[in-house]
Amino acid sequence: MIPAPDDPQFHAAMMSEAFRLAQRAAENDEVPVGAVIVHGRNIIARAHNQVETLKDPTAHAEMIAITQATNFLGSKWLQDCTLYVTIEPCSMCAGALVLSRIRKVYFGAADIKTGACGSVLDILRHKTLNHKVDVQGGLLGSECGELVSEFFRQKRGKGN
Repeated sequence: MIPAPDDPQFHAAMMSEAFRLAQRAAENDEVPVGAVIVHGRNIIARAHNQVETLKDPTAHAEMIAITQATNFLGSKWLQDCTLYVTIEPCSMCAGALVLSRIRKVYFGAADIKTGACGSVLDILRHKTLNHKVDVQGGLLGSECGELVSEFFRQKRGKGN
C-alpha cells in the first residue's frame, strides 16, 4: 500500500479524528490522548487512553492502536503506516513504535515532562536503534495541548 501523500488537509483530518478520540478519553476521566493509525489513506486503528478504565498502565492510546493495527494487517510490522496522536508519545509508546517499524508519526502537543520524540528523549530517531521513525510535531498542537491542560486544571480544581 502506498503511504498517504503529503496532503495538509488529509493530515489535519486525521489529527481531528485523534482529537475527537482524546475528547472521548476526557469524558471517561482518562488523560485525553487519542490516536489513529492510517494505512494508505484508510484509518485501520482508533484508540484513546484507557489506563484508568482497564487499570493498566500500558493502556495508552498509542499502544492500543498499535495492537489494533497489527491485528488488522495480520503482521507485526507497520512500515507502511502513519500514527496521528494528540500528545507526543512517551518512552514506552515510542519504543513500541520503533519495534513496530511504523513509518511516520504526527503528534499534536509536545510533552515537556515525558515526551520521547524530541522533548525529553528522542527514541524514534535514536542513532543506535535499527529503525528510525519520521516525526513531525505541532499538528493541531495548541488545541491538543489545551485539552490536556484543561483536563488537569479541572482535576486540580476537584482536589484530586
